[in-house]
Amino acid sequence: MQIVRAEKSDYPELIDVWEASVRATHTFLQEQDIAFLRPLIFEQYFDAVALRCAKNETGQILGFCGVADGKLEMLFVSPESRGQGVGSALCAHAIREMGVTSVDVNEQNPQALGFYEHIGFKVIGRSPVDAMGKPFPLLHMTLA
Repeated sequence: MQIVRAEKSDYPELIDVWEASVRATHTFLQEQDIAFLRPLIFEQYFDAVALRCAKNETGQILGFCGVADGKLEMLFVSPESRGQGVGSALCAHAIREMGVTSVDVNEQNPQALGFYEHIGFKVIGRSPVDAMGKPFPLLHMTLA
């Protein structure tokens, strides 16, 4: 596995990884939430962050992360690659190479919370809604 800068040509595969990952881990989201978010992610959010992707030896994207201003804004791993160190490798790269010190995690995603706590983040605050004002509480975390 190698971690490389994502290119615009990777966006179609990245959005597929995003959707598969969200469907596997964000069980609190409804179909209309995913349909609403997908074009925003693809058309706006990918361009708003520094994207890195983990690729296997054949060039398939196993997962990716997006960083802006020292914050891990996105970390998604394909369902087939979960539990194989892809997320840990991406997170370590983001911390070591991209200066990440904080992350927000959906309170309704306890697996993600446990993952970030295991990496070394701790909860320092909570918002009752997400960045778009939707009723998906966020836990604000920083590196301990």
